[in-house]
Amino acid sequence: MKVGVDPSVCEAHGACMSILPEVFDLDDDEVLQIRDGELAPSEEESAERAVASCPMGALRLSR
Repeated sequence: MKVGVDPSVCEAHGACMSILPEVFDLDDDEVLQIRDGELAPSEEESAERAVASCPMGALRLSR
């Protein structure tokens, strides 16, 4: 499973970072960065919560 972001929608509220800081981070310009690669199976449930927590709906999961 992978997680992606639509940067044109993301407003960097940080809800995803508070749930899964190992995957989500802000760069110096306050742009959301996502770790590349597949999520570990142990991260998938948290990633689903992070996607659901985004107030802008900017995150998506893919398999």
